[in-house]
Amino acid sequence: MKSLIILATIFTISASCFNSNVPNSDAKPVSHDAWTTLLKKYVNTNGMVNYKAFQKDSVALNKYLEMLSKNTPNEKTWTKDEQLAYWINAYNAFTVQLILRNYPLKSIKDIVKVNITYINSPWDIKFINLMGKKFDLNDIENGIIRKKFDEPRIHFALVCAAISCPKLRNEAFTSTALDEQLTDQAIDFLNDNKKNVVSAKGANLSSIFDWYKGDFTKKMSLQAFVNQYAKVKMPTDGKIQFVNYNWVLNGL
Repeated sequence: MKSLIILATIFTISASCFNSNVPNSDAKPVSHDAWTTLLKKYVNTNGMVNYKAFQKDSVALNKYLEMLSKNTPNEKTWTKDEQLAYWINAYNAFTVQLILRNYPLKSIKDIVKVNITYINSPWDIKFINLMGKKFDLNDIENGIIRKKFDEPRIHFALVCAAISCPKLRNEAFTSTALDEQLTDQAIDFLNDNKKNVVSAKGANLSSIFDWYKGDFTKKMSLQAFVNQYAKVKMPTDGKIQFVNYNWVLNGL
């Protein structure tokens, strides 16, 4: 419980505390087809990842990430959806790369315990190269995505390689299908009884809704937000409790 309280504090720190100064490239919007190919090979319909087999395609993953590294979004010429799709795919693909570099392991959190000192969490490791500058996963999520895009559904698309995370979608996010994909992720996550249980009386929700509560309640109550996507609707004053997070690796 103490660790969850610490995590909640970390995750609710203002996004302005993280590095968002990514140089714009002159590139046109990139294709994420290579990422889709890898996801369809190694991620099943339940969002579980065959990391052992994925290691055999690490060259292909690295090639895709190198392409992303050299072709960051141009905020003047890329649409918002093109930019957001890029950053969601980048976050998830770099997370997979981090796991593959340290596999086998039982949890993403073990990376710091075993291999790295003086780093608070795996999300603070500066291993991401973007236009020659180093970033970590927190920079992408909090300094870029949460800071620049008013879109709470991203929390159902970004995956931290744990059982309690939303499912890793086995296709890349694309600008042309982004709204539909984000809604699909929200519906899937909120109606997965292993992660959220919504009833006519209230709800036991993922800790994600606690850590990032401010993102979900900018325009409505948390109950109202949940009711947009949950098949079972809770009362407007329904009691909400948050369940413990399972950090076991989402591996097959």
